[in-house]
Amino acid sequence: MAENFVDEVPRIGRERFRKNLDSVTITSPGEIRPAAEAIHNIAQSYNLRIAASADISSKAHMVDADGELINKDVFGWVAEGERWWEDTRLALSSPLPRVCRYESEPVWCNADGIHSHWPNDYLDEIDVRDYFEGQSGSKSVLLIPVHLPFGQIAAVSFSPVNRELVDLSEPYRLYSDFLGIVTRRFVTGYVLAMREKHRMPANCILSKREAECLHWAAIGKTDKEISMILSLSHATIRYHVNRAGTKLNSVNRGQTIFKAGQLGYLGATD
Repeated sequence: MAENFVDEVPRIGRERFRKNLDSVTITSPGEIRPAAEAIHNIAQSYNLRIAASADISSKAHMVDADGELINKDVFGWVAEGERWWEDTRLALSSPLPRVCRYESEPVWCNADGIHSHWPNDYLDEIDVRDYFEGQSGSKSVLLIPVHLPFGQIAAVSFSPVNRELVDLSEPYRLYSDFLGIVTRRFVTGYVLAMREKHRMPANCILSKREAECLHWAAIGKTDKEISMILSLSHATIRYHVNRAGTKLNSVNRGQTIFKAGQLGYLGATD
């Protein structure tokens, strides 16, 4: 009997999976173009077209080592009405990046709504009908959010080559997990290869008290209120917050809270 499910997968399947994963792995800028071509070919093998943004908060486009636009020169979004990458407001105006802010697993969307593995009340509040009914492009899309360190979110969509295809429930069931794996590998490698500077002090470790103080500050509590919650003096609360700011190399309280949140020290604050 196999000790784990991987042993149950035929050898040829494991080898093909590893080959696909290796083909989209990026360890240097020079590997960006070949990896982009590989994930483009993977998408095409499923009759899908890929579009990618490595950071939905940034106007910067994904480029190869020579500065050529990946979405244009590799993924082929060049026809009239397809050059979505020219719209610098897209990250704020399109509902698809918005979906990626509230979900970390693959979903698929059409005019009827956003379909995922499980209920998500946040997604229910996002109206995608106008987006799909008001554009001349695909009537459905498989969307893969990629949540990266320091709060960065990437969005990668797979649109059916048949633009009139409305129901992606079966491709989603069959392929979304695999596409999620190769997409995350591709985007993560791209971000690491293109990173020009450190955003955070390395190996920053906050104490339990520092993290507690910042958690309460992040949800709007004053130092006086935090001191009452934690049964500590006002001066002690300020000491812990200032100490955390020093560790995080922050210039003020707001940046201290922001950086702590990026590192995952604050947890969910809603």
